[in-house]
Amino acid sequence: MAKKEKFYVVWQGRVPGLYLSWAECEAQVKGFAGATYKSFLNRAEAEAALHQTPPSFKRAASTGKTPSEQSPRPFLEALCVDAACSGNPGPMEYRGVDLQTGKEVFHRAYPLGTNNIGEFLAIVHGLALVVQAQVSYPLIFTDSRTALAWVKAKKCRTKLKASAKLATLFDHIQRAEKWLAEHNWATQLAKWETEKWGEIPADFGRK
Repeated sequence: MAKKEKFYVVWQGRVPGLYLSWAECEAQVKGFAGATYKSFLNRAEAEAALHQTPPSFKRAASTGKTPSEQSPRPFLEALCVDAACSGNPGPMEYRGVDLQTGKEVFHRAYPLGTNNIGEFLAIVHGLALVVQAQVSYPLIFTDSRTALAWVKAKKCRTKLKASAKLATLFDHIQRAEKWLAEHNWATQLAKWETEKWGEIPADFGRK
């Protein structure tokens, strides 16, 4: 089955414009603070969008700010991940959500864990799906600086001690660390700016 052709519009990047491949688009936006871009399946639609104000998501007021006080959410082809835990440790779950559609891409739950572990596993889960070509995301957002640091170090630096009750969780942690050690990825990892954009779309809404 032929791969669908895509056109990429960069509104904010090194050189704004219309690009015919993800590689060309990525060169303009990767590592560029505040980059704004979007893919289109139709060239005419992409060309028209290039000369318009970039679209934005509906602003959220979950941070306590009014919509006018918040910046528009980034309108990107991206995956958002988040975790929730009732207690520390306690029942834990994590998931990945498509930023543009709000659709849940994956979800996993454990009877016992911590929020940081969940955030770490969620990022690795998303990266693995991209590398396996099960999904296609050039960017993964998380609101956890701790998880980003752990993934960068390729090590889950939890203080939680392994036990029989945590056997499955620690097995998955070890698998995640092994995966990070053995794979490279092009997907960019970025911090979700909650103060600017509201809660990350993958949030479980337990606050």
